Amino acid sequence: MLYDLARALMFRLEAETSHELALGGMNLAASLGLHKLMGAETQSLPTKVMGIRFPNPVGLAAGLDKNGTSVDGLAAMGFGFIEVGTVTPRPQPGNPKPRLFRIPEHSAIINRMGFNNDGVDQLLKNLDRSSYQGVLGINIGKNKDTPNEQAHLDYLLCLRKVYARASYITVNVSSPNTPGLRTLQFGDSLNSLLDALKTEQAKLASLHGRYVPIAVKIAPDMDAEEVGMVASSLKTYEMDGVIATNTTLSRGGVEDSPISDEAGGLSGAPVRNRSTATIRTLAEHLDGALPIIGVGGITEGFDAAEKIEAGASLVQIYTGFIYRGPGLVRDAVNAIAELQKQS
Repeated sequence: MLYDLARALMFRLEAETSHELALGGMNLAASLGLHKLMGAETQSLPTKVMGIRFPNPVGLAAGLDKNGTSVDGLAAMGFGFIEVGTVTPRPQPGNPKPRLFRIPEHSAIINRMGFNNDGVDQLLKNLDRSSYQGVLGINIGKNKDTPNEQAHLDYLLCLRKVYARASYITVNVSSPNTPGLRTLQFGDSLNSLLDALKTEQAKLASLHGRYVPIAVKIAPDMDAEEVGMVASSLKTYEMDGVIATNTTLSRGGVEDSPISDEAGGLSGAPVRNRSTATIRTLAEHLDGALPIIGVGGITEGFDAAEKIEAGASLVQIYTGFIYRGPGLVRDAVNAIAELQKQS
């Protein structure tokens, strides 16, 4: 298959270099029809979540297209929705390179990118050049040099700026690569942030005459009690959705890799079980109060169906897409469709 050939060539290059080249050529490839030769043939499987109609329940997770430069090309790969970002108020370079590492033998990646992006204003300019009319999620974060006590100001600024352009907005408080960010997932820090976001959301909905849902993205490195506390806060502040999960700090499943000691978040196949367990625990605590978007370790169609069975309403892929290409999107949609037939 064409994607296998392209991957073999790209994997000869340093990981971040190949990422940038692939992203840069995505729109051109789609315009030339190459996405069809790569296996991008996804069946329609409409799914309504957060008041939004998704053409199918398999989306692209944030992180692949941080600046929204390749939305048209990525949409051609069969995704039911695209999430761009994480974007911050001001541009920032992220962490020093190298900061992206493949572990092909485990279908995994370690990254410590650090919210590298061109800033929210540039993201919006890039999106204005896109012809994509599908479901678009915009993932927002805080700048690295913004103290946690002022983090809500960064999130609110991004929320205001992206509100009119987004189908839904994701609040990223779970990246392991911005120092101290994950502390915003707990207790008073989380409650204060959610309160501020919901208050601003109400104002913006009135201003724009349109309600844009807000989801919160959480980490997989919480125990059951911590997941329960997060779920309680999400219900209390009537958040619209939760994305479970981000990358993990664990190195379970890649201990034998020579790069397992590289700092950063681990994604791909090794995080699958940890992510799914978090989804199950969340589903128990939320009891349908808000929908779950499942992400983490989806490398086969079965993995996507497993997350739906665990309690997710939608799924997202990223690392699996790097290794499998658009064929994974097709397989994931087919597996979910089969699961729905059986239930």
